[in-house]
Amino acid sequence: MLIGTLFALAAGLMWGLVFVGPLLLADYPAVMLSFGRYLAFGLIALPLAWFDRAALRQLSRADWLEALKLSLVGNVIYYLCLSAAIQRAGGPLPTMIIGTLPVVIAICANLRAGGQGVTSERLPWARLAPSLGLIALGIALVNRTELAQLQADPHADLARYALGALLAIGGVICWTWYPLRNADWLRAHADRSPRTWATAQGLATLPMALIGYAGTWLYFSATDAPWAMPLGPRPLPYLGLMFAIGLFASWLGTLCWNEASQRLPPHLAGQLIVFETLSALSYAYLLRGEWPAPATLAGVALLIGGVMWALRVKPEPPAIAEPAPH
Repeated sequence: MLIGTLFALAAGLMWGLVFVGPLLLADYPAVMLSFGRYLAFGLIALPLAWFDRAALRQLSRADWLEALKLSLVGNVIYYLCLSAAIQRAGGPLPTMIIGTLPVVIAICANLRAGGQGVTSERLPWARLAPSLGLIALGIALVNRTELAQLQADPHADLARYALGALLAIGGVICWTWYPLRNADWLRAHADRSPRTWATAQGLATLPMALIGYAGTWLYFSATDAPWAMPLGPRPLPYLGLMFAIGLFASWLGTLCWNEASQRLPPHLAGQLIVFETLSALSYAYLLRGEWPAPATLAGVALLIGGVMWALRVKPEPPAIAEPAPH
């Protein structure tokens, strides 16, 4: 449990970096950030795959198809939604919406518990409800602070802010599906290395990122978009940030998360995504060069309190059906 929690903490600290990219490269469209990041991830995975070639050969066609699905939803589509959300609504609100993942995943894991192919235990619904309320209130406080700042700005675009919130919700949907499905595979293949599975997802991401990047290039050319392809107006910062995020957030973060997922039950591992939220908020305010407003700090405290409450709830073993009387 302790080692699994430390791996989840390490993954959260590195995943917080993905919220920094859209802020540092605010002049780059979301498609360039998503496809650039995962193109870097795939290229990083190539030399790593050489060292893992024997283990990778043991993966079946079904395993590779699963890696492709996980990479598409949990990597490409998720980061498209997230980066577009941050560029439209700023850093704090999308971060807090993504911060609902711990409890959203706990709820979904609960609903799946006992289903076909799922062996995880249930959390008592009545004891999980307070954590849901605390997290909802925390998001409301942060949202209220950000809206107040927007209303005070005569040039603010409320429709753009609302679209950013909707895109962040799309990211929540993607990353609710990903860890549950990923944990299913890892638990069903406990003899496989989490490192190999992280590399396999990188390899599966590479062709999608190549196609997406090429498609973006063709689209910009066909529409005469004022954009300097292939690397945009700031090639060196773009390349450096994409490869840094590809290495630390994508490959190493996925490796740490896989290690945590093999050691922790799904409802607990999902709740520890709070480390990503806290890291991302810290990075966002460091970039702003300011302290969070008191309401934002209160919202963060409520978020932490909600997740800590959920962590205290002990799961219930699946009910065993009584034998039918003869």
